[in-house]
Amino acid sequence: MDLNELTVFVRVVQAGSIRAAADQMGMPKSTVSRKLMALEDRLDARLLQRTTRKLGLTDAGRIFYDHGLRIVTDVESAERAVRSQQETPRGLLRVTAPLNLAFLGPIISDYLARYPEVRLELSANARVVDLIDEGFDVGLRIGPLTDSSLIARPLGAAHWVLAATPAYLARRGRPPTPAELKRHDCLLFGAQPALELVRPGHSEKVALAPRLQVTDMDVLHHATLNGLGIAALPELACAADLQTQRLERVLPDWRPPSTAVHIVYPNRRHLPPTVRSFIDHLAAAAALSSDDPGPAPERG
Repeated sequence: MDLNELTVFVRVVQAGSIRAAADQMGMPKSTVSRKLMALEDRLDARLLQRTTRKLGLTDAGRIFYDHGLRIVTDVESAERAVRSQQETPRGLLRVTAPLNLAFLGPIISDYLARYPEVRLELSANARVVDLIDEGFDVGLRIGPLTDSSLIARPLGAAHWVLAATPAYLARRGRPPTPAELKRHDCLLFGAQPALELVRPGHSEKVALAPRLQVTDMDVLHHATLNGLGIAALPELACAADLQTQRLERVLPDWRPPSTAVHIVYPNRRHLPPTVRSFIDHLAAAAALSSDDPGPAPERG
């Protein structure tokens, strides 16, 4: 069954004439007549009685119209439902992200408040998740990208700072160079005992025997606030502590290399509004984030 022919037949019956239906559908009258003839030939039945003054339904046409009207109405309802779904973010959005991204909390809360018909499932994983195989709509990636089949939108970079409490620095002193970190209690995130530091035109890698080495950023942050030593912390995680001087920057001219942040998704065509709106929301939040990690400590 050709749905176009069925739709033309229903519209002709509703309009009362071929010419009126052609005008309503924006088709040439000859095209409408041809589609009606093709439909009757396919059914091997006359559906309409045509005269110069009047158009009427045959018995077969009346039966076919009753069934055809329901089909056309259902198709139009389905199209309206899809268009509505494409206009307003709603339904389930599945997002995967690395562990230790506490800064996502306010961003996601704001997004859900803005789009009350969206349900969001956020899965935090230490591993890189396959979006397609595991049914995720969007992924947040920190660091180098490995899957070139995904569409990647850069969100900026995660910046890091060296920080410690004023009490620790008063007790142990401030290291004047990266090499002096070896004489301090250092707290590191991840599995590598070496710490890379950069400044414009220079890079230095310091091998350390860390006092604490941990893969949970919250533990590292709390240990630093408790005065256990000098840590490399994400700027966003410790910005409030630096502003209130619960923490102070160490070696303010140096910092660990920034880490690229991307949002990835399987396809750029026909993005559902939930995916498109979430990507735009994250991009806007990234653009508003500050690069200022807080005041540098005064040197007396």
